[in-house]
Amino acid sequence: MIHPSKKGKQLLEWEVYATIDQLSLIEQQVLQLAKEHLQYSHSPYSNFKVGTGLLLENGELIGGSNQENASYPLCLCAERVALAAAASIHPHTPILTLAVTVKHPEKIISKPAMPCGACRQVICEVEQKQQQAIRILTQGEQGEIFVFPSGLSILPLAFDASYL
Repeated sequence: MIHPSKKGKQLLEWEVYATIDQLSLIEQQVLQLAKEHLQYSHSPYSNFKVGTGLLLENGELIGGSNQENASYPLCLCAERVALAAAASIHPHTPILTLAVTVKHPEKIISKPAMPCGACRQVICEVEQKQQQAIRILTQGEQGEIFVFPSGLSILPLAFDASYL
């Protein structure tokens, strides 16, 4: 039997809040912005709406929503829409917090909605660029709110520019 020379282990840790009132006032505003941006979702094919809110270091709030396309690979996730808007409007202002929420047309989603793998990669890249973690809040349409300390915490062993 061959034995590895080492083993690795990485734990995923997060905080859980039962209600939005348990978050700080500014985090409540960021999550509320994500919920407001559900209305701007362009999702005629899936009808699955995703909204995102960002808090920048200068106090500005920026929202985003998913934008579908008949050619599915061209769809844009709400997280990447908001991150691109922030980079365009305030290119040198760090992002402190990112909130994500969803709405399904046929059922209530009561578990937190996590960013997809592509969005996790982009969040990690933004963190590396700004040399600062982004706090991530996730919630379904209702229910508990999960809070993660960073993008790297939801994409362990991330691929980054150090490989290039």
